[in-house]
Amino acid sequence: MSENASPENSVTETAAAVPPPVEDKGESLLRRHIASFFESVGATIGLVVLVVLVAAAFLAPLFAPQDPYDLATLSIMDNMLPPGERLETGMVALLGTDEQGRDMVSAILYGLRVSLIVGASSVLIAAIIGASAGVFAAYAGGRIESFVMRIVDLQLSFPAILVALILLAVFGRGVDKVILALVIVQWAYYARTVRGSALVEKRREYIEAARCLALPSSRLIFRHLLPNCLPPLIVVATVQIANAIALESTLSFLGVGVPVTEPSLGMLIANGYRYLLSGNYWISTFPGVALVIVIVAINLVGDRLRDVLNPRLSR
Repeated sequence: MSENASPENSVTETAAAVPPPVEDKGESLLRRHIASFFESVGATIGLVVLVVLVAAAFLAPLFAPQDPYDLATLSIMDNMLPPGERLETGMVALLGTDEQGRDMVSAILYGLRVSLIVGASSVLIAAIIGASAGVFAAYAGGRIESFVMRIVDLQLSFPAILVALILLAVFGRGVDKVILALVIVQWAYYARTVRGSALVEKRREYIEAARCLALPSSRLIFRHLLPNCLPPLIVVATVQIANAIALESTLSFLGVGVPVTEPSLGMLIANGYRYLLSGNYWISTFPGVALVIVIVAINLVGDRLRDVLNPRLSR
C-alpha cells in the first residue's frame, strides 16, 4: 500500500470491489405482485372476507352453534323461529331457524362449506383437463388443434345451465354428480384460454432452444410451455370459482343439485323460498346474502389478479 493511501480510501475500494447481493428475480417479481395486489382497497377487503368465510366454513364443526345434520339435536318445536328467539335448549338463534328447526347460522356455515368444496373441486379438475387440452392443441397444431378447438367451440355454444341440467338429469343428484357436471361444463373455458397463451409462447426463443436440445414433447409441453401460460389460467380459475358456486346454487335451487342431506347455500335458499310471502323471510334471505358476499369477494380478488398479472391493463 502506498504511503499516501488513507484507511478510508482502502475501505471504499474494498467495498466497491465486493459485488452487490444478487436479488432473486422470482422473489422480487412475487413481492411486486403482492404489493400491487394490496394497493387495491376493494381487493384487500375481498381477500380478507374470503379468508374469513373459508375459515368459518371449514371450521364449522368447531364454531357452529349446532350441527344441522344431527337429527338428535333438532326439535320440530323450534321450527321457523324468528331471528333472536331462543331454542328449547336455551341457545339463541341469531338468524332464526328453518322449517326443520335448524339454526340458520349453523346451516349457512355448513352449506357454505358444501358450496366451496363443489366450486373449488370442479374448477381444479376442469382447469387441469382444459389446460392440458389447450396446451397440447397449441403445440401440436394442424388438424389436431382444429379438432380440439372445434370441440371447445361446440361446448361453448350451449348455455352452461342447460348442459348441467341435462347431465344431472342423466347422472342423478349428489355432490360428486354436481362436480362432474360442472367439470364438463367448464373445461372448455380453460382450454381456449391456455391455447391462446400457448400460441404466443411457443414462438419464443426458449421453446426453440428446447427443441434444439431434442427434449421430449411431454417435457417441453408440461415443463416449459404450460408454466408460462399459468397467469391467465389463474385469473380465469379464480373467476370461475364464483361462477361454479353460482351455477351449483342455481342447480340446487331448481332441485337437481346436491341432496337434501348435504344442503348447499342454493338448497337453503330453495327451502325458504316458499315461505317468503308468509313473512318468514330469514330462511331464504340470509343464505342468499351469504351467497352474494362470497361471490362478490371472489370476483374482487379475481379482478385484481387480472390487473396484477396482466401489466398491459395497468398502463
